[in-house]
Amino acid sequence: MNTRAARAVESAIQGAGRGLRQARRAASFIAGRWRRSLQFRTVVATLLLTSLALVAVGGFLSNQIANGLYKERFGQFQSEASNGLRDIKEIFRDTTAADRDSTDRLARDTLDRLGAPGADAPRQWLLSPLPGQQGYWVPALASHKAMTESALIPPELSAAVAEGEDQYWAPITIPRSEATGGLQAPGVAFATKVTLPPDSTTYAVYIIYDLSSMQLTLDYIHRVLWLAGTVLLGIIGAIAWFVTRSVVRPVSHAALVSEKLAAGELQERMEVRGEDEVARLGASFNHMATSLQDQITQLAQLSQMQQRFVSDVSHELRTPLTTVRMAAEVLHDARTDFDPVNKRSAEILYDQVERFQSLLADLLEISRFDAGAAVLESEPTDLFQVVKHVVDGAQPLADNFGSDLRIVSSESSCIVDADPRRIGRILRNLVVNALEHGKGKPVHIYIASNPDAVAVAVRDYGIGMTEDEASRVFDRFWRADPARARTTGGSGLGLSIAVEDARLHSAWLQAWGEAGNGSCFRLTLPKQRGGSLLVSPLPLPPRGRLPLSLAAGPSGAAPAAPAAPAPADSSGAAPAAPAPADSSGAAPAAPAPADSSGAAPADAPSAAGPSGTVPADVPPAAGDGTPDPQLKEKSEIQ
Repeated sequence: MNTRAARAVESAIQGAGRGLRQARRAASFIAGRWRRSLQFRTVVATLLLTSLALVAVGGFLSNQIANGLYKERFGQFQSEASNGLRDIKEIFRDTTAADRDSTDRLARDTLDRLGAPGADAPRQWLLSPLPGQQGYWVPALASHKAMTESALIPPELSAAVAEGEDQYWAPITIPRSEATGGLQAPGVAFATKVTLPPDSTTYAVYIIYDLSSMQLTLDYIHRVLWLAGTVLLGIIGAIAWFVTRSVVRPVSHAALVSEKLAAGELQERMEVRGEDEVARLGASFNHMATSLQDQITQLAQLSQMQQRFVSDVSHELRTPLTTVRMAAEVLHDARTDFDPVNKRSAEILYDQVERFQSLLADLLEISRFDAGAAVLESEPTDLFQVVKHVVDGAQPLADNFGSDLRIVSSESSCIVDADPRRIGRILRNLVVNALEHGKGKPVHIYIASNPDAVAVAVRDYGIGMTEDEASRVFDRFWRADPARARTTGGSGLGLSIAVEDARLHSAWLQAWGEAGNGSCFRLTLPKQRGGSLLVSPLPLPPRGRLPLSLAAGPSGAAPAAPAAPAPADSSGAAPAAPAPADSSGAAPAAPAPADSSGAAPADAPSAAGPSGTVPADVPPAAGDGTPDPQLKEKSEIQ
């Protein structure tokens, strides 16, 4: 029995759980439809308001009908009962009966005449001696044996009859009635005091009217009202659905066409019917779409012409630039034979030709990105080796600036599917920018990974940037200095090319900066080509203590400590000694100071993403790799 009861309880609990889940699903479905469908909201709101109006009107009509019907019937009952009670009172008062039998027969014969139906309602009677009477000849009588004074008559009515001589009435509830199938029925009782022999014994006589027929009439009226209200509610709902559909359908079609236009299907148009407001809206929408298509087509043509122009000019300049460079090299090599003025001129010519060639190479690379001709040649690549080559190539520049360049990581190897040439170009640009704008302070390169991604962050503690400067740091040829004094930096296209290289890898290139507190760029790569990124292994900027696993030169031996100790980074990890350079890539020969405004030039580190900016006060991601929603929203370049 206990096992059976437990199973029954468990089954009941499971059934209740299923019912609750179904109710939640239904509520979720209705809530979703309410949020997404204007037609559904309109129809439901119309039905709810109409239901309230029908309930209010139906209640008012029912009350008015019941009051009118009750007042009319009550007037008839009162007149009839008053006459009957007055006649009985006179008959009993003027009787000549002198014994028990004749008095009993007189009372029964007189009261039986009251039992005849009156005023279209069943009528009953009840005779009961008043309390305190003794020696009476006629006991309590009733038209039905089941009727008693205590069961039918309210105590207030009995007390009023016992104390007064007038006629009184009160509403009652009849316990059982044939008209109601044995159920309780409403009624009304009229009463007065009468006397019978011997010695004028006082009795209370009651005339009871059964109001079941009137209640049935009211119930029928209520059913008719409810049925009519339900039918009316359905008709109103259908009308509301049809009317809202005629309005919402063109709006839904307009929304669909807008989405297609936003997706690039500029030939899509709305279907226009009639001459009403909706038709005018469709015509205006189509006119707007045509205008937008013409302007976008024109802009696309201009963009193609611009890209073609840049590409053609860049290619055409390569041959004369090569000739000029050869001449500049000859003059530069022979500059020792010149006088000081010509010697300086030869040096300036050589430097500017080198810079011009670098700019031309960047323009050609940008033109390939714009034309969609850039190809990703991915292969399994050890990111540590790429970073080491970048560090080795930038070490002479770090020595010239007096910056401590270090790699900080708990990893020993990070294999990713990537194009090593493009990844090296991204990191080289970030490291050189950090050194040029680091004001001789340490530059740390953080490396971390998780099962799906690997991240490299370049952190400097130099001039940093403002929020306004950060919003445009990835723009082509943009500089923070309005005077555009080129004392530092390259072509102004380095970060723009880095962004395009990151997009080819489906990677994130994110940045953070704070004026006077340096900058931090973070590159997050999926380990597998085509993989998706959900979270970066490194916070931005990196914080927390990470062990040093790579701080030595090519030989593996740690170099000597720098002349002046560099401060620890913001994570609290002590920097390691810089690694010497090799022949993998030379950094610029001599550093140049920042411009007079103190602002970072075009290639300076910043906080940038799809919109080009993350404010400097954006909090970094959690140290456990939890994504920062603000950075994810504003800073991801994919």
